[in-house]
Amino acid sequence: MALRSNQCGLALVELGISIFVMISIAFGITEFGRAIYQYNTLAKAARDATRYLSTRDATDTAAKDIAKCFAVFGNPSCSGTPLAPGLTTAMVSVCDALACPGTHAAQGAAPVLNLVTVTIGGPNAPYTFVSLVPFVVPDIAFGPISVTMKQVL
Repeated sequence: MALRSNQCGLALVELGISIFVMISIAFGITEFGRAIYQYNTLAKAARDATRYLSTRDATDTAAKDIAKCFAVFGNPSCSGTPLAPGLTTAMVSVCDALACPGTHAAQGAAPVLNLVTVTIGGPNAPYTFVSLVPFVVPDIAFGPISVTMKQVL
């Protein structure tokens, strides 16, 4: 009986320590899941914007603005909330036959083709995932998310 009375509070102390560890792990898994979800959203947005531009002429400057709206808002009118928190059209860049002629105009042997690239983030305007629990998972700065497709000549 003496041994049992010495350990009455020990189980409560162990529970307190282990519950803190378990909650931290649960928050960490949730936050990494949110980060992967936002990254996937940005990758799909860049793909949709590039697909839109691949059907337009490289001289169509209005199409580039519409593509930036697709990348940020998911629609051509730049209305509604951004697809990812904090995402702006300033974070989206377009590289095509006019903007980057050395790398995107008249590529390849016959048949020659133009390329178009939409990039979200990058060194000038990186996209940062903002964690809800920064003591478990810090904010994550995503690298540039780029998609390249061939463009109509």
